[in-house]
Parts: sequence; structure tokens; C-alpha cells
Amino acid sequence: MSGVQLITVQAADGDQRLDRWLRRMFPHVSQGRIEKMCRKGELRVDGGRVKAASRVMAGQQVRVPPLPDSEHRPAPAPSRVSEADAKMIRDCVIYRDDHVLALNKPAGLAVQGGSGQSRHVDGLSPALRFGSEENPRLVHRLDKDTSGVLLLARTRQAAKGLTAAFRHRSTRKIYWALVAGVPTPYLGEIKTGLVKAPGHGRQGEGEKMIAVHPAEVDDTPGAKRAHTVYATLYRVAGRAAWVAMEPVTGRTHQLRAHMAAIGHPIVGDGKYGGSGQENQGDGWGAQLGGVISKKLHLHARRLSFEHPETKKPITVTAPLPPHMQDSWSTFGWTEDLAADDPFEELQ
Repeated sequence: MSGVQLITVQAADGDQRLDRWLRRMFPHVSQGRIEKMCRKGELRVDGGRVKAASRVMAGQQVRVPPLPDSEHRPAPAPSRVSEADAKMIRDCVIYRDDHVLALNKPAGLAVQGGSGQSRHVDGLSPALRFGSEENPRLVHRLDKDTSGVLLLARTRQAAKGLTAAFRHRSTRKIYWALVAGVPTPYLGEIKTGLVKAPGHGRQGEGEKMIAVHPAEVDDTPGAKRAHTVYATLYRVAGRAAWVAMEPVTGRTHQLRAHMAAIGHPIVGDGKYGGSGQENQGDGWGAQLGGVISKKLHLHARRLSFEHPETKKPITVTAPLPPHMQDSWSTFGWTEDLAADDPFEELQ
């Protein structure tokens, strides 16, 4: 075992998550071990306790507890990406320049490794170098079963700028979903707070958010305020609706939990829209039945941001995934029926 180390964060490594910084320094240390060191207070920054997601800044000192020597390191995961996976992930690219890359992430593909996840965007990133010397970096996330625009930075400087943009909410994200029932009013806001339900797994598996009335957020331990704007675009009688949503805040499962909270769970959402979910449809909960796919119908349709280098506004739009295209066809909808930005008048 190595001894305790005090490592100063260099200027080029500042403003990134502690776990990512540590894994670049010590690739053999697993995510689970990092989180355990944080829980036990063994891993500290400037003497204070931290979480794996805490950000480290240039000049800070990180206390790293004794780690296994190289001969005790677990066998590294294979870094080679298969030709089939490389083609798949490259085919997902919908925008690319020297600094930024955007994917239309398929539903069912995890963004990062975790509980039982061996195939994910982060692990496939070597196939997205396109001549660069380093892998592109994730700057935000989408749930595994959510499809759509996923942004990656191709340089450390771009990653720093984009991460700050997401953190300070200077990006705009518009999602499309198929929901049970028809939300009214057609244009509205959801401001219920969200708090994690107890009992989720150590790696976040099974995690679920519970809606909290805005008046009770301050008195509910762990609750955070959440704000979503939605627009009902088209409907199928009273059974289902095509809804656009813009998350003003960025909480875990925010859109899924918010739509369920107003009685209109997203179709295919087994976590927030089970058959017992109260809604204005005809009792299907998160499933509409018939030929409609049971996959989650939630898609990150549009992402607008300021380019980290040129400072010009960029908007990336992602076509619907196959299962949502099929559902849209079933209802006689086409993607061009919707305005690019249904919330433009609210800006």
C-alpha cells in the first residue's frame, strides 16, 4: 500500500469533479472505492470532507489515503472498442467541430458506468477522437433510457466552459415526450420540489424522487426546489399527448417525476408511471397498450448553448429514436408539426 499523499490540483486540472480528477491520477481506483473514501472522510480537499461529485479547483490540496500498489491493482477493463460499437457510436454524431461534439444518444445506452453497466458512452469515447489525442469528455448526463442530444467536449478548455454553462444554467434544453392523458392548461409550469426516496442502492440503482409541495420544501430534509415549463402540442382524444418540456432547474429525474406528479406520467416510465399512477388517461398508467412501445418516450430534442471558444450561439437538434418515431406515426404526427421552440414567447 502507498502512504497518505497530499496532491495539489494543477491549473490545467482545476474545475472538475473530484472523482474524475482522481481516476485520471489513479486509473486503477474504482468509482465505488472513491465514494467509500468520501463517505468515511478519508478523501479530503483542503482538510474538509467532500463528496465524489464535489469540484476541485486549481491550488487546492487533495488528501489521498493509502491506495493499493500497482501489483494489487485489479485488472484494467479492456479499453478497445469493438468495430461494431465504434460504428454505432460514430453514427450517433450529429454535430462536430474542433472543440465540441454532440450525439443523438440512443435510448438504452448508459452515459457512464455504474451498477451493472459495462457498455456506456464514456467507455466508447475512444471511438470519438476523430484524430484528437484525447477522448472527448462528458459535460452533462441523460438517463439511460432517455434519448437525444448529449454534448461532449473535445478539449479540456472546452469542457471547463461547457461544464460551467450547465452549472450556471446558461444552456437551454427542450425535451419531447409522450404522456398519458392530456395536461391542462396546455401551457403551464410545475414547481413541486423533489427529494430522494429512502432505500436506493449504494450506486444509485433504484433511485427515485418524490414530489414535495413548494410550501413544504424548506421543511423537508434533502428536498430541492425544481421548476419545469411544459407545452401540450398535440393530443389523442383524452388518452395521450405530445408534450414539450424545458427544465429550468436540473434535478435527478426531474421531468419524469414532475409529469407523474401532475397525473400525466411519461409513457414507458415504469418507475414513475406504474398502473396505479393516477392520471387523466383511461387507466394504462405508463403504458398505452396496443402497438405503442413500452420503452420510455422521453427525448432530448434540442440543446442551445454558447460555443466555449467562438462564443457564438449553437443549437443542436436530434431526430426522434425509432420507437418514438413509430408511436408518432401511429398517431399521425410528424416532427415538423412542432415549433422549434414552443417556449420562445416566454423568454
